[in-house]
Order: sequence, then structure tokens, then C-alpha cells
Amino acid sequence: MKAIALFSGGLDSTLAMKLIIDQGIDVLAVNISTGFGSTKDRLEHMQNMCDQVGAEFKIIDIQSEFLQDVLFDPKHGYGKNFNPCIDCHAKMFAVAKRIMEVEGASFLISGEVMGQRPMSQNKDALQTVLNESNCDGLLLRPMSAKMLTPTIAETKGWVDREKLEGITGRSRERQLELAKEIGLADFESPGGGCLLSDENFAKKIVDFVKHDKFEVKDIPVMKFGRHLRLSDGAKLVVGRNQEENGFLKDIDNDKFFHARTIGVPGPHALLSKDASDSDKELATKIILSYTKADPLKTYGISYDGIEQKGSPFETREEANEFNLL
Repeated sequence: MKAIALFSGGLDSTLAMKLIIDQGIDVLAVNISTGFGSTKDRLEHMQNMCDQVGAEFKIIDIQSEFLQDVLFDPKHGYGKNFNPCIDCHAKMFAVAKRIMEVEGASFLISGEVMGQRPMSQNKDALQTVLNESNCDGLLLRPMSAKMLTPTIAETKGWVDREKLEGITGRSRERQLELAKEIGLADFESPGGGCLLSDENFAKKIVDFVKHDKFEVKDIPVMKFGRHLRLSDGAKLVVGRNQEENGFLKDIDNDKFFHARTIGVPGPHALLSKDASDSDKELATKIILSYTKADPLKTYGISYDGIEQKGSPFETREEANEFNLL
């Protein structure tokens, strides 16, 4: 017997898998990547969690499918920011069902806890997701199973319902007890893992789609740097520290120039390739303003090898006027 687990890397989904594995069922943990999960690479952490409970681990990339089917036209709308939670969950379950059929598995599991998130994990929302993904009966939620309608896995006796949990609400007390009982180590504290639920990230997405078509290759651009919109409409992204500079340098996106300072230490930046001459001059002033350059002197910025001369603003506040956030 085999089950497919929708796996976030968090404590709830790890415990949910353990409850099923302890009943003699093989579990394949599938992390479905929309591209908006985190700015940090969590691969090592997720593999560690799976190793501790004895689950196989796989990442499935659905970035293109997510942009096309979910992000910009969610049937059930958005949460507080740009997060289409119900439609996103339904898409993930539909993808997991496809994987289940390919893998020859019998049912799905997730770590959702009823009432933990008032909008996307209330009882109605949990059922809506099942209906939209055509997974009603197939998806078992071990953490709240005793509070929900029995699934196929329970009614057919594949899983002993009495060995599952009946957790509801936002308290983590029972989860921490379970983690201690099984000796689970290095698990993450709960937190908002989706960037789309972050207010500042949402503002960057909204601004981007006003000026350009949003594509998969644009997702990394959204994750790092100080974002500015220039006078003629060009987008400028300026690294805020050494780590962000490194991420920006690695971005491969033909919509943007890579900009670097010449003759003075400074941030790495990205500038729209369709920037007007005026916006390129402005971008040069702004980038130099985030260095220790002298406003009375002239410096160079290389835009993919093409040098543009300029001087910084007298004060950084003048550059900050173009910040989106």
C-alpha cells in the first residue's frame, strides 16, 4: 500500500506522514513547487524531515501551470494579499492525484489542520478544495481526521482511523507532543511559507503586471532586491546586501540588463532592457546613490558591458522616492 503526501517541509505535514508510515504504508512525499514557496533553498531541510520519518522525497515543478491556471484568475479569489490559497491547494491536490495514478498509489495525505488558518482551512474551504480537485474521498488529513468525514482509506480499512488525530485550531500543543514522542529533530517553527501572502511581495507582483506580462522567468526577479519603478516605466532592482547581489547576478532573464558599478564598490542591479535613455540615466543616478560615490564626481555603470556615465543624487532619499515599498 502506498500514499502520496503533499509535503511542505513543515511540522504538520511531517507528522501526518509519520502517522501513516507507522501503519505500514509507504509514503512518497511530494513538494509541489509553484515558485513562490520561499526565498531560501529548503531542499536539505525537507530531505532531512523525510529521512527522519522514513518517507521517499520528490519535488514537482508546476510553475508554468500555476501561472497559467491559477495565479491571475483564481475562481475563489485571493486572500489578504495576492494569495489564491483555495485555488492553489486545489491545483496541488489535482497534481498529486496525477502523481498518485502514475506511482500506483492508493490515496493522498496532507498535513492540513482544520481551523489552523481561518480562511483556507475552515471546514467549508477544506471541502471546496476536494470538490475542485476531484479528490473527495481520496485525500486523508491525518492531523484532523477524527473531526472530518471518513475517507476511502479509512472506510476500506487501509488506515486505522483510531490511530489518527483530531486536532483543530491554531494551538501547536499536540503537534509538539507528537514531535517529542517520535524524537523529531530540527523541525521548523510555524510561519507563512508562501511569498504571495506577504504584503510587500504582493505589491511587487501587482506593479509588475501593470507594465509587463508575468512569466516563470520573472519569479526570481521578484524575490530579491529593492524594487523601483522609474519615470518612463522601466523597472530597476537594486541589491540590498552581498547575499542579494549574489542572487541577482545569477538571474538569467532576457528582459533585463545586468548593471554593475565601475570604479566604486556598489550593488548589483537589474534594469529593464526597454528602458528609455532618460530612465537609464535615472537608473545610473539611483544605483550610484546606493554607494559611497561623491555627488560632485562622475562614475560609470556597465549595462551588460555598455557603459553609462553619471553621478549619484545628493541624498539617498531622492533615490528612495522611486521605491515601490
